[in-house]
Amino acid sequence: MTFLSPLLFVAIAVFIGYLSSMKAETKRIAIHDETGIFISDFLKENKKGAEFKYLNLSEVDVKALKDSITKENFNGLIVIPKTKNNKDLESKVEFISNNSPSISFIENTQDIIGNKITKLNLEEAKLDTLAIQKAQSDVNIHLVKASGEESLKGLNEIKIGIGGAFGYLIMMFIIIYGNMVMRSVIEEKTNRIIEIIISSVKPFQLMIGKIVGTSLAGILQFIIWAIIGLGLMFAASAFFGVNVGPAARISPEMMQTAQHEFSGSAQMYIAELWNLPIASILIGFVIYFIGGYFLYSSFYAAIGAAVDNQTDSQQFLLPILMPLILSVYIGFFTVVNDPHGSVAVIFSMIPLTSPIVMLMRIPFGVPWWQIAISVSLLFATFFLVVWFAAKIYRVGILMYGKKTTWKELYKWLKY
Repeated sequence: MTFLSPLLFVAIAVFIGYLSSMKAETKRIAIHDETGIFISDFLKENKKGAEFKYLNLSEVDVKALKDSITKENFNGLIVIPKTKNNKDLESKVEFISNNSPSISFIENTQDIIGNKITKLNLEEAKLDTLAIQKAQSDVNIHLVKASGEESLKGLNEIKIGIGGAFGYLIMMFIIIYGNMVMRSVIEEKTNRIIEIIISSVKPFQLMIGKIVGTSLAGILQFIIWAIIGLGLMFAASAFFGVNVGPAARISPEMMQTAQHEFSGSAQMYIAELWNLPIASILIGFVIYFIGGYFLYSSFYAAIGAAVDNQTDSQQFLLPILMPLILSVYIGFFTVVNDPHGSVAVIFSMIPLTSPIVMLMRIPFGVPWWQIAISVSLLFATFFLVVWFAAKIYRVGILMYGKKTTWKELYKWLKY
């Protein structure tokens, strides 16, 4: 599964992309336009090949059309009544269907009717609608880096996607391998094997050994995935003809000529990916994985020693999982908008959230001193937590038949 997992992720992504590209079933929408003004605008939508097909049934009685909706001959009916003025029409249009329509459909319908009413209002005010249309501007901002190189739209989304993927991997590794440590402790404790083991090994050494051994398995798995991922990037670079390294920079002339071609766009985005701090991301992942995993695995080991089965562990796991969940939400809702803002910086320093939040910030470029402070706080907290967890582990490892409470854990810390 270590080798198959990346291929499965790619296969799932391709499958989702294929499903999203499939043409949806065409929905038939009847139009009853008593004004006769809007029907032409709706029929023009049919030429765009959208998922809705509009039918002009203005001559048919509304009651008969409603019966057709009930019998599901049509997916919906738009009724546009005749009013004294356009202002009254703004709130008189109805859409009748058996099922609730999508927000995009309602917004599109409102835009069609609203644009037509606006045009009619301008004509009634004796304003030149053609001149107004020509006066409208379509702004396309040209992105340039401070160094003078061309930039691309959507790079922030790509960066948060990369950082989010690595942060999510850390969270999954912590949960998967942390649970592995906890299950191992519970199993040894339940089978009374632990009584034999601690006759030769100190409880603290046993706990650290479990954490280190499981972390090495996780790091090995990540290294294999990193090699496969870099291999895929090299393959994509060779396929699209992008040079790796400093030569990956693309001239402004090439940027402009390739603007409207897919291959050119792919080249530009792949080149920008190679310009990201890949080494910092990979090294940061390893460091934050080790620190974050050691920190949380200490909690997991202490919980495993405190309970007799996994059912009893649920009350202790929620407080551990909450910081991980919080860091993911902070990363996606804060870092993407302001990667160097106060909230992002603070939570990238807090040890319980820094492994995920800081990894999401690294693709945007983080000062080395912030990383140094974050890593120092993370490992300092780890040593502190290990000291507390070892006290719980030392007492709880030989406790049987008694359901542990938070009050009981507090007593064990005093021993």
